Amino acid sequence: MALLEVENLEIAIQAGGQRMPVVRGVSFAVAEHETLGLVGESGCGKSLTALAIMGLLEGGTVRVTSGTARFDGRDLLSMSKAERRAVMGDDLAMIFQEPMTSLNPVYRVGEQITETLHQHRKMSRRAARARAIELLDLVRIPEPEARIDSFPHQLSGGQRQRVMIAMALACDPKLLIADEPTTALDVTVQKEVLDLMLDLQKRTGTAIILISHDLGVIAETCNSVAVMYWGRLVETADTETLFATLAHPYTRGLLHSIPDVDRDVDWLDAIPGRVPTVGERIPGCPFHPRCERAEARCRTDVPEPRSLVPGHLVECFYPFGGDA
Repeated sequence: MALLEVENLEIAIQAGGQRMPVVRGVSFAVAEHETLGLVGESGCGKSLTALAIMGLLEGGTVRVTSGTARFDGRDLLSMSKAERRAVMGDDLAMIFQEPMTSLNPVYRVGEQITETLHQHRKMSRRAARARAIELLDLVRIPEPEARIDSFPHQLSGGQRQRVMIAMALACDPKLLIADEPTTALDVTVQKEVLDLMLDLQKRTGTAIILISHDLGVIAETCNSVAVMYWGRLVETADTETLFATLAHPYTRGLLHSIPDVDRDVDWLDAIPGRVPTVGERIPGCPFHPRCERAEARCRTDVPEPRSLVPGHLVECFYPFGGDA
């Protein structure tokens, strides 16, 4: 059974009387205890999709224009503010990309963790502090009894990210959205944080949406994958199927751009060109200006999702492993 079902999500920037789409008809589902990888280059709409699910686009120029996001049977996008506040931070939580800007610099980390417990669990000050220390210990911060009174700037980058994880897990959420949680960390700490998240998932059963631009990370951590390009999902499948096929040229380009430490090269592989900007008009398939397999129809027609095998959808006229 799906815990979260997103259907035909559309997000647009509305400014100067114009509406410029940035997320276009995105649909996916996350089952209980599953880890879904949402992958793509910067500017493809991954974080905006997460922010829309969390209800953090209200009141700005970037808005949800259509679609649904049903979580545990309730549409998050049609909830009142009061209903949404009851869900966010409790059943549904998010780890943001950069902990130094997400944590409030003038409050101690313990105060920021206990705020969620006061809001959703109505705990006493003493009980909330004890739970916060327990959470800091759970995310492997040394000397949690002392660190609970630290300010964010007194912690390392990896420790700040662990605090963010502790805040997100405070109320044992059913679904955790992790928006590139290792981007600002060195490689060793990245692995520690990812291992920590997966270990906590095994203990608590929390479902995870892991947003990343790194297919290597996705391959090691996720059960299923959704590849996003210019606001569209261009390929979705379970992890084993997707990496065995790499049907969409964009997916294949993302994987091949990862450096191979066992091979000496003069130039790193890269996808030519760039992600189109907001408001840019691309006739036909949006990836065709960068695609080595593009034919005449790719420049005029937009491909519809097609199934290569059950559960494997690709939005391409000429996918690898498929018949034209």
